[in-house]
Amino acid sequence: MKTIKRKLKILKKRTVKTKIKTIKRKIEIFKKRKIKKKVSNFFEWVKGAELVELKSCNINEDPIRSELDIVFRRSYGRKIYGVKYKKKICAIMCFGFTNEVPKSVNELDLMTRDAYLKSAQRDQKIGQIAIAYTVWSKKRGGGKLIVKEVFKMIKKSNHLNRLVTLSPLTEMARNFHLKNGAIELSVNKDTQNFEYKV
Repeated sequence: MKTIKRKLKILKKRTVKTKIKTIKRKIEIFKKRKIKKKVSNFFEWVKGAELVELKSCNINEDPIRSELDIVFRRSYGRKIYGVKYKKKICAIMCFGFTNEVPKSVNELDLMTRDAYLKSAQRDQKIGQIAIAYTVWSKKRGGGKLIVKEVFKMIKKSNHLNRLVTLSPLTEMARNFHLKNGAIELSVNKDTQNFEYKV
């Protein structure tokens, strides 16, 4: 009688363990499927995205430099670029083109004006350095993607040889640029500069 009870007890334990293992295995399979689906959806939109020059953007969406109006962003050779996917803009980056690295927005303004005026006398190719002074994303992965697309555009350019940021003094900006392969150039009073090697 005792041996039968013991055998039944062992069988119950084995059954419970088997059920737990089966449930754990099913949970793992479900998690993997969910992750694969997310990854495939992400890469699907990344493959179909393209870099476009914009005439305007909603400056109220800009988390970094919302005080800079469209006139500033589009004058003296400064440009606005976006990553477009299915007719929607997923990320935006604003640039100024200079011959030196600015340490503030005022310096950026003066240096882009100078580069613009010099280019008017020569070949219309403004500056040698692309200064990214703001970037924001509307879709997950958009910020990283626009950095890559802009990097490709600068590599194809025959007059730009550097991609430098004029970033705010935040840990978030620092982490974003270092994570995306930039090196820290300098930390200034109100800004920090990072450079992506071209």
